[in-house]
Amino acid sequence: MLTLEPSKIYISSANVDMRKSIDGLSSIVEQKFKLDPFSDAMFVFHNRHCDKVKILYWNGDGFCLLYKRIEKGRFRFPKSLDCDKYSIAKEELCWLLHGLRIEEIKRYEQLKSHEFST
Repeated sequence: MLTLEPSKIYISSANVDMRKSIDGLSSIVEQKFKLDPFSDAMFVFHNRHCDKVKILYWNGDGFCLLYKRIEKGRFRFPKSLDCDKYSIAKEELCWLLHGLRIEEIKRYEQLKSHEFST
């Protein structure tokens, strides 16, 4: 059984060559993101068409690399990212991996909470 409890989740704003494996992706984390790939963080990368995702994380004694290809449609990464990496919450990663748009869900939740507060 896989148990994932990362302290942070980062998604890449740039397209990544899906031929890259653990060494190539950890190199991006170190050189481009200026982060430690051995940290308790998860790093999410996507290809140009946003129909493939790779997730890299260190589980304490080795790297794990998860790969998902969506059969219909595409993953909906945030459109307006102004930096190399973007931090998201665990539930946002679940939404993203199911093809949902993070911004729309956040906007819906804000509207919903605003309705109940008035």
